[in-house]
Amino acid sequence: MRRSYRRHFAVLTILATTGIGLGRVAAQPTVATIEIAYLSLTAERSLPESYLDQPPEDEGLEGARLASMDNQTTGQFLGQSYHLNAVSAPDDQGVIAAFKQLVAAGDRLFVTDLPAPLLLKVADLPEAKDVTILDATAKDDSLRGVDCRRNTLHTMPSRAMLADALMQYIVIKKWSRVALVIGGDPADKLYADAIRSSAHKFRIKIVQEIPWNFDPGARRTDTGHYDEEAEVARITQGVGDYDLMVVADEADNFGDELAYRTTEPRPVAGTEGMVPTAWARPFDQWGATQLQSRFLKLAKRWMTENDYGAWLAVRAIGEAATRGATTDPDAIAKFMRGADFDVAGFKGTKLTFRDWDGQLRQPVLLADARSLVSVSPQPGFLHEFSELDTLGVDRPETKCHFQ
Repeated sequence: MRRSYRRHFAVLTILATTGIGLGRVAAQPTVATIEIAYLSLTAERSLPESYLDQPPEDEGLEGARLASMDNQTTGQFLGQSYHLNAVSAPDDQGVIAAFKQLVAAGDRLFVTDLPAPLLLKVADLPEAKDVTILDATAKDDSLRGVDCRRNTLHTMPSRAMLADALMQYIVIKKWSRVALVIGGDPADKLYADAIRSSAHKFRIKIVQEIPWNFDPGARRTDTGHYDEEAEVARITQGVGDYDLMVVADEADNFGDELAYRTTEPRPVAGTEGMVPTAWARPFDQWGATQLQSRFLKLAKRWMTENDYGAWLAVRAIGEAATRGATTDPDAIAKFMRGADFDVAGFKGTKLTFRDWDGQLRQPVLLADARSLVSVSPQPGFLHEFSELDTLGVDRPETKCHFQ
């Protein structure tokens, strides 16, 4: 009896594993491919301030690739397949031409790594009328405000969100006075604008704004560090009483030189020191170590915030396709904007798109090179609907009127 039972069990096992059982043949699911176009402007690589920070050539794209792999893992059980088509061009004309070609080929879902002016040119093209653009890297507040577009969503935190994250922490620490050092690059001035607005919002006093005009042409000479030390001491002398030095140096021209050189011993934050950011190398909470390790294995380097923005954008498409049970680009876009959508971003809460400006709600990390200092929103900052809406421009203040 025992031998007969084993023989029948073995036969049933073979039938089950081969897909044949009780006269039935298992149907193979139909696989539908979801096309995602990754469109970028080829970055102009310049010599970084420090040889420690060589900019990766594939920044952003590697995050999109990892997310496409993640989507594929889930999609294979639902008859969904994902194809990521990465296209980069060296100038505006090349990007626009590539976009038109991709739309003509049938692409409707785009993840972009483009500066704000070029992103607007693309979003306003007649060919873009029926597409969805997920902006993965631009932080400009204007893209969520007066220049918002109905066909564009944003996965990177805006400068307003980053500034609010920093100011909330300053309030918690009871640091009420800051000095603001501003570089000469246009992006530095936009960052400074966000800091000013947020400081006013949270009643933080900017005791002095200090322009950085020093040209350290001899930085790499044997005595170059003496010149920089003297310049920082000079511009911070007589500033008055302040708790924190906030740096606006998105161009990464001078910010590293401020710490330990100020006349009065003060911590540094902003674009240097303690940085408000979408993602950071030392971040390992809420399962983030799993994402960090998978990215490190794929790209052979650490994930940057641009990588994370691109990862979120591609994952948002995958999540909408999975939960909406659809491969139709229009249906995916509609689901992403709907009340039933959210995406897990390894930040301890569900992330959703704001319906008034297309911005993805998310916590903002405060980190330096080696440690996670804090995560905003800070405890005690409450909101009628979502505490995440204490970061950035809320619905009543928005200047977005979708075009």
